This record gives sequence, C-alpha cells and structure tokens, in this order.
Amino acid sequence: MPNLSLFDCNEQSTNTPATKRIVLKSIEARYRKEAVREDAPEWVTTRFTSPKQVFELFKDLIYETKEHFITLHLDGKNRIMCMDRVSIGSLNQSIVHPREVFKTALLSNAAAIICVHQHPSGDPNPSSEDLSITKRLKEAGEIMGIRVLDHIVVGHEDYISFVEKGLM
Repeated sequence: MPNLSLFDCNEQSTNTPATKRIVLKSIEARYRKEAVREDAPEWVTTRFTSPKQVFELFKDLIYETKEHFITLHLDGKNRIMCMDRVSIGSLNQSIVHPREVFKTALLSNAAAIICVHQHPSGDPNPSSEDLSITKRLKEAGEIMGIRVLDHIVVGHEDYISFVEKGLM
C-alpha cells in the first residue's frame, strides 16, 4: 500500500480566522508541493482507466484489521495528484462524512475523486452503509463540482466497483 503519511491533513490551529487562513494556505501549499515532487511515488500522476488498476494499488489493504477509507484526488485528466486516508474505523465500519472527504479534495484542487476502502472480512460486497455514504458523497460532490468517479471495495481476492456493478 502506498505511503499515505505524505498526504495526511492533520494541521492544528487556534480558533482565530486569521490563523485558520494561514493554516489553510499552508495545507494548500503542501498539497501542491507533494503533487509535483521529483521523487514522488510512481502512482502519482498515473492516469487510472479501470477499477482493476485501483484494486492493484490497494490490494494490500486487506491485511489491515480495521477498515480504511481512502480517497484518490484526480486532476482534470484523471491523473492522481494525491490521496487522503479519510478514516480508520473498526473491524466492520468506518465513520465517513462528506465534510471530511471533500475538505482535502478542495484543498488539492481535485476535479474528481475515487473512494476506496476494504472489508477486513474479505467479502467485497458493499453494505447498506457503503451504498448510503456513496450516494451522499456523489450528491455532495455534484454540489461542489467534484465528481465522484467510483467507489471500490477491496476484498481478499477481488474487489467490487460501484460503477462496474451499476451502483452509481
């Protein structure tokens, strides 16, 4: 699994508006810097054309004992600019809110996102919660002008793509 620590967005700030603006500018600058580094991981700027490619990048998630919810931030040509680990949940669920998903997508100037998470049970079939959050994310993305291209659930040997299954 790719190193996500480069893209964590856990900046702390005081509650003054000026400080918050400074922190947001700092986060935005860091995203831009990470996206253009010469020693960036191989997957940065890769153009993904199939859910299988995303599965191959994240298949090692299955060894995690808790659910990890990750978003890939894509530019206008569907190349990965960066990724964000939005949530690490429990054995069978992650707490995901559109606010958290789109906060970093907005800061990275993403044109689109792809959502990825794994089921530690190994069964990639989406739960009712998976269907619900995907619907909410798609609606929120439409309002903000950030397309949600797919949601991929990683299992032990396989994956489920919401787009391939007609769930989006």
